[in-house]
Amino acid sequence: MPHDPYKALYVHIPFCVSRCGYCDFATEACERSSPKIDAYIEEVCLDVRRKAKEGELAAIETVYIGGGTPSHVGMSRLSMLLYTLSLSMRLEPDVECSMEANPDSLDERMVRDIWALGVNRLSLGVQSFDDDVLRVLGRAHSAQEAIDAVSLAKTRFGNISIDLMCGIPGQSEESLSASVQLAIELEVPHVSVYPLTIEPFTPFERMVLHGQMPEPDEDVEAAHMQLAARLLESGGYHRYEVASYAKPGFECRHNKAYWSGVPYLGIGRGAATMTQNSERRMRVQDGEVTDDLDRAQMFAEDLMLGMRMSEGVSRVLVDDASRTIPRVVPVLSELADQGYVTFDGERYRPTEQGWLCGNDLYSALLDLAP
Repeated sequence: MPHDPYKALYVHIPFCVSRCGYCDFATEACERSSPKIDAYIEEVCLDVRRKAKEGELAAIETVYIGGGTPSHVGMSRLSMLLYTLSLSMRLEPDVECSMEANPDSLDERMVRDIWALGVNRLSLGVQSFDDDVLRVLGRAHSAQEAIDAVSLAKTRFGNISIDLMCGIPGQSEESLSASVQLAIELEVPHVSVYPLTIEPFTPFERMVLHGQMPEPDEDVEAAHMQLAARLLESGGYHRYEVASYAKPGFECRHNKAYWSGVPYLGIGRGAATMTQNSERRMRVQDGEVTDDLDRAQMFAEDLMLGMRMSEGVSRVLVDDASRTIPRVVPVLSELADQGYVTFDGERYRPTEQGWLCGNDLYSALLDLAP
């Protein structure tokens, strides 16, 4: 269908040194020397060139190379991919180009070379600075390796993010607090904090079903998220998205694109593409349509996604949505009465209670146009 230009590009690298017990992403454990990785990177590069010839990369403003573990595939393959991107689109400093890396596969040469080839934001999969918690999660790195990876990244990168997890069985508030405090002390400008979710068909789900692991406690997860928020905000970070905190100017533009209804292109196995025009929005993954939304459903989704961000949604968007869905303002008023939303005359914003009860908040908005 005729569609608005893609503004964000996601490239998926599905390979890891090992699969974590909680992971349900399109990933697989694979030896770095495997020819399977070479064939995959070559195919991705061909897809990038193909999309460039079709004119689909001309308006890209953010790039995210995720996985899996992109750093696991090694520098020669990353060089091929980044060089292909630089020839196929405008990969200038004003284009945010993020790459995920894990501490166990990051080295000095990689940091130097990916920075030289156009990556300007590095996202490190730390999850915890507690070795006991890392063992529960099945991570391949130690706490010290994570600290060393941050220090190594800072030799080239000013824009660094780390992921932390909370609500993990056996993880105390003291352990989480120590990890968050260390992230602050390391002066990482962006931190994401995610509660553990037991996803279907993962090793963690099997362990829960067989009584080998307790199911995550929602009250503990909420307490952990509140603890992390207090510590990070007192450390000079602001919470711009339900799970993300940044120093001023270091918000992830690519992530914000997902929550702002910006069209994005996915390349690689399991990568999703969102295509839209004024009347229709479609998501496609591995050739299968996963969403096909009409105008009313698009508005409902935009309102829901906007409530993931601290800035919420504008009165202009609400007024536009109301012309298609008359119930928008009454529902937002009900959510305000429940303490989930506030309105300052210009924007409807989520409250902390709204984020903690996100399922209620988000489903109420999505249900505007089922």
